[in-house]
Amino acid sequence: MKSSGNIITIRKVENRDVSAITEIYNYYIKSSPSTFEETVLSEGEMAKRIEHISTNYVWLVGVVGNEVIGYAYASQWKSRSAYRLTVETSIYLKQGANGKGYGRTLYGELLDQVQQLGYKCLIGGISLPNESSIKLHESLGFVKIGQFVKVGIKFGKWIDVGYWEKRND
Repeated sequence: MKSSGNIITIRKVENRDVSAITEIYNYYIKSSPSTFEETVLSEGEMAKRIEHISTNYVWLVGVVGNEVIGYAYASQWKSRSAYRLTVETSIYLKQGANGKGYGRTLYGELLDQVQQLGYKCLIGGISLPNESSIKLHESLGFVKIGQFVKVGIKFGKWIDVGYWEKRND
């Protein structure tokens, strides 16, 4: 995809991506309610998470030039067997990469691959407010299905979390 003169390449995550992914995610831990984690991760911990998720699900990275500018993945929604065709989807972009079409391209590819694997229900959780994430999800066919009010505390503030669903029936 062309965006601001740059082309994004999307591929499966590789070991060489751990450092960039950790840096991207730690930015959100330190500065955003987009994740409810409050302690930055080591590269070792991120590598374990990537291995665990990518072994059973899909984990993609978006690369512009030689730089990882974002990642998206699908993971287990719940552990009960009845949820086996449902996944939770997530996307994180490097600071400054928003608003260039990268997120839509990367997340769109994730959704395509998840559908090809036979998953029927995709769940996206969004800490609120987050207009850009809502716009991204809804542009790709997600519909808001509910909202938890004041379910988490980060940076000393209560945060709501909304849930969006996409059906692949």
